[in-house]
Amino acid sequence: MSNNAPRYLALVLSLLIVLPAAAKTPVATGRGGAVATISEQASQSAMTILNQGGNAIDAAVAAAATLGVTDPFSCGIGGGGFMVIYLAKDKRAVTIDHREMAPASTTPSLFMENGKEMDYTGAIASGAAVGVPGTVRGWHEALSRYGRMSFSQVLAPAIRVAKQGFKVNETFHRLSRENERKFQLFATTRKLYLKDGKALPVGTVIRNPDMARAYGEIATRGTKGFYTGPMARAITQAVNQPPAAAGVKVRPGNMTMADLANYEARIRAPIRSTYRGHDIIGMPLPSSGGVTIAEALNILEAYDLQSLPRANAEHLYLEASRLAFADRNAYLADPEFVDAPVAGLLSKEYATKRRAQMSTNRAAGKVAPGDPYPFQNDASVPLRPQAARLQAESAHTTHLTVSDKEGNVVAYTFTIEDWGGSGIVVPGYGFLLNNEMTDFDFAGPHPNVPEAAKRPRSSMAPTIVLKDGKPAFTIGSPGGATIITTVLQTIVNHIDFGMPMERALHAPRLSQRNDAVTDTEAGYVGGAHAKNLDKFGHKWGAKPEEIGAANAIVFHSDGSVTAVSEAARHSGGSALVQRPR
Repeated sequence: MSNNAPRYLALVLSLLIVLPAAAKTPVATGRGGAVATISEQASQSAMTILNQGGNAIDAAVAAAATLGVTDPFSCGIGGGGFMVIYLAKDKRAVTIDHREMAPASTTPSLFMENGKEMDYTGAIASGAAVGVPGTVRGWHEALSRYGRMSFSQVLAPAIRVAKQGFKVNETFHRLSRENERKFQLFATTRKLYLKDGKALPVGTVIRNPDMARAYGEIATRGTKGFYTGPMARAITQAVNQPPAAAGVKVRPGNMTMADLANYEARIRAPIRSTYRGHDIIGMPLPSSGGVTIAEALNILEAYDLQSLPRANAEHLYLEASRLAFADRNAYLADPEFVDAPVAGLLSKEYATKRRAQMSTNRAAGKVAPGDPYPFQNDASVPLRPQAARLQAESAHTTHLTVSDKEGNVVAYTFTIEDWGGSGIVVPGYGFLLNNEMTDFDFAGPHPNVPEAAKRPRSSMAPTIVLKDGKPAFTIGSPGGATIITTVLQTIVNHIDFGMPMERALHAPRLSQRNDAVTDTEAGYVGGAHAKNLDKFGHKWGAKPEEIGAANAIVFHSDGSVTAVSEAARHSGGSALVQRPR
């Protein structure tokens, strides 16, 4: 180990005392720093770092690393993500894009066989589905640029959890059970997350010393511990020669050590828009979240939603989302490969044009994309992509949010894509690899087809909202393409309908993504709200499912904060503040 080894070891040992058991609560109000995640252990890790003098960026990385242990089917160092940071001293926002990237061998025909698109479900569980992971590089950029602590300090809580273990809860068991077939394909995954080929029972203690080893190497060697050397070789071998169970054949990938060594995170200017006196700060491309939410809010801004009957206002929310998604599906992709018409899509004048195409009393069904190019102030004659069907996008990610006593704020969404990603646990290192390549459109022509070194379009939408130049609240969620509608609906609930954030976040979710039907949660269809929307011609999806697992922080005028997580979704979340009221 390095010269920091004694301090690192002492810190790990001290955490055995520092992190006491605490009652899990989805809402907490008080002063100082705050955190909201879907995991009690992750929230405690963030709070430990805040209490040790770390800032919101340090605490966010600590929470994320712990989520990689306790919620490994949603996120981890085998994937990537998007972080939005508000720096209080400078009064500015930055974003860190550490989205997974296509290996250099990638071509647009990656998921084509005999001239036809591969089956989406079959494509997931393969080495070919794995993009070059960006999470560790993103954490490094966050810590080295904006944090105070080292990898060895912020990873210590997660190492403790990985070594000591955690108990399987109902959600973890259900996700394991639903993914048994995929996990059974890989020997390393069967060994870690199944018993006799079946999901581990509720209450089982899972320990992951291999993941502790992976974190330990990163704590000691930094990014080199992940992107070069033994761990990098293990990753490329797992991709190119997947550790399949006996008698199982899995499609290999083609990732090299150079792909890993050459990966770079991107510091990007955030998407900025306004809504009813608020400044909305979102994630730019290759995340489509910030642009799509801003466009939908621009469309809605002309309506006095608060004064309308609830059904009328919700109808407008659904139709604005429909229009924004039509544009999102047609135009948005990695900005290093596609000159997307972002300025046009964010234009208030363009929103006026789109709004004129929306009925205030009738659901439209599928709509065509608009033409934002005249609003680009661009004298060239750019290509106008053809509309495309909504590509399948798994709904399995995680979001966390942290603030500190100095006013710094982090909204962070990261993922390995499908539940359990590709299903491949890296031998000797205990983490799952993503299947992010399946976020590309399988066939073209389309802006989001696979290409070497390209980042697949995402829907992740970590968002920070300012009022009078100061943070007002944060919001973000997992959920694939439903992330966008969850964040959009929560903003409307909070700003337009005046709901306290806990009510805004806990309200039933409706997700319209330019489809013939709107997705809902269990128990919604047939209820009073649904019946009122039936009159507008809205149709509902056949299989209601839980939508998202959001987390938020609200900043009050008296200097106090309220952290909000889920009360019921995903087994409920954990909200903590440094000095509870």
